Amino acid sequence: MPDRNLKNKTVVYEGLSRLADAGANGLQSNINALYRTDIHLRASHPMNESHGHEGLVATLWMPLMTALPDLERRDLIVMGGSFEGREYVAMMGHYCGTFRHDWLTIPATGRPLYIRYGEVHEMRDGKIVQSNCLWDVLDVIRQAGFWPLAPSLGTEGMWPGPLTADGLLFSEQNPQQSQASIAQTLSMHGTLGAYDDLNNKGREGLLNMPQKDHWHPKMMWYGPSGIGTTRGLQGFVDYHQLPFRKAFPKRKGGGQWDEITEMKAKHGGGHYIRVGDGPYSVTGGWPSVFANHVGNDFLGVGPTGRAVTMRVMDFYLHHEGLIRENWVPLDVLDLLLQMGVDVLDRMQIHFRRGG
Repeated sequence: MPDRNLKNKTVVYEGLSRLADAGANGLQSNINALYRTDIHLRASHPMNESHGHEGLVATLWMPLMTALPDLERRDLIVMGGSFEGREYVAMMGHYCGTFRHDWLTIPATGRPLYIRYGEVHEMRDGKIVQSNCLWDVLDVIRQAGFWPLAPSLGTEGMWPGPLTADGLLFSEQNPQQSQASIAQTLSMHGTLGAYDDLNNKGREGLLNMPQKDHWHPKMMWYGPSGIGTTRGLQGFVDYHQLPFRKAFPKRKGGGQWDEITEMKAKHGGGHYIRVGDGPYSVTGGWPSVFANHVGNDFLGVGPTGRAVTMRVMDFYLHHEGLIRENWVPLDVLDLLLQMGVDVLDRMQIHFRRGG
């Protein structure tokens, strides 16, 4: 499997780079070379899901290449591995280009644009059979000069690459280290799942519960646009975790989980990937979070009482025995849509400058 993992990473890295560099004129030939004909695309709202090469062209690549004619791809993490018998390549980075034409109705600026992405590609017989592409559409709205939400609690801006500058894993990694990386991530996840949000311990409870044993003192948490970046456990708790868990607390008993249980059965949610590769690990679900929105003021939206799902990935760097950095692509526009806020629709009058 190590040789297969390296080959998969090389195929996807080189194939996607060629696809971006070639632009619209070489699009179909590059798609034919890289993707199976039965490719299943799962992408951020409003791109969402499609099947086959036609969907890839119409939904994902042609709109992007039209908007950014000088498109290039800048990977910061390329890792991979197998989970439940499936082979994956996971990638984090930015698409870059000059924003020449509107994209997803967002007005072009004529200036450089960076679209951050988390992507997980399932491989079969040397080609991509499923692409999960969480591109930060809200951050593009921000870069275009518009802001449709309450101010972010974290810091907005581009995501940096790993502190260790070793995120492109094109050499064989130590399998014991790979196993330790994903084990540490899942152990940390276990502390989050075990914590009772309804015990009224608030901020101090989150700061002192066992998650603190897994995070580096200088941890960085890179959230999606709308949430932003935080530093240290205190920053993570104050600017993301506490507001998030207040809005979507753990629910127990009384039939409160009935609707979510039905949603989970319908969506087949949970993690589709759990992989460690050297000092990196990744998890992701489509969706991986099911919750009731019952708390105040997350993303500036009051409690709706609605059951929601979340499309999310987590990329982790394990450094000095702890989790040092965590990049979190999350489909914020899809989440807000479920909370009753259609961001793209409400912004149309602004995008048209009142015209």
